[in-house]
Amino acid sequence: MELKKAEGAIAARRDFLKRSAASVAAAGAVAVAGKSASAGETIEPKGAGYRETEHVKAFYNSARF
Repeated sequence: MELKKAEGAIAARRDFLKRSAASVAAAGAVAVAGKSASAGETIEPKGAGYRETEHVKAFYNSARF
């Protein structure tokens, strides 16, 4: 009797994981489909961005093997 309960619990857990994975995938597809970009739009980077300063170059030189 307990074996059937354990098997049922495992099956229920698998079904839950399958459904949750499917819902996450669907939500991701909706999020991607909701954002549309046109070719004429340019995206301006925010912030200072990456700059290769002297201390960064010194780190790169010291990290070489």
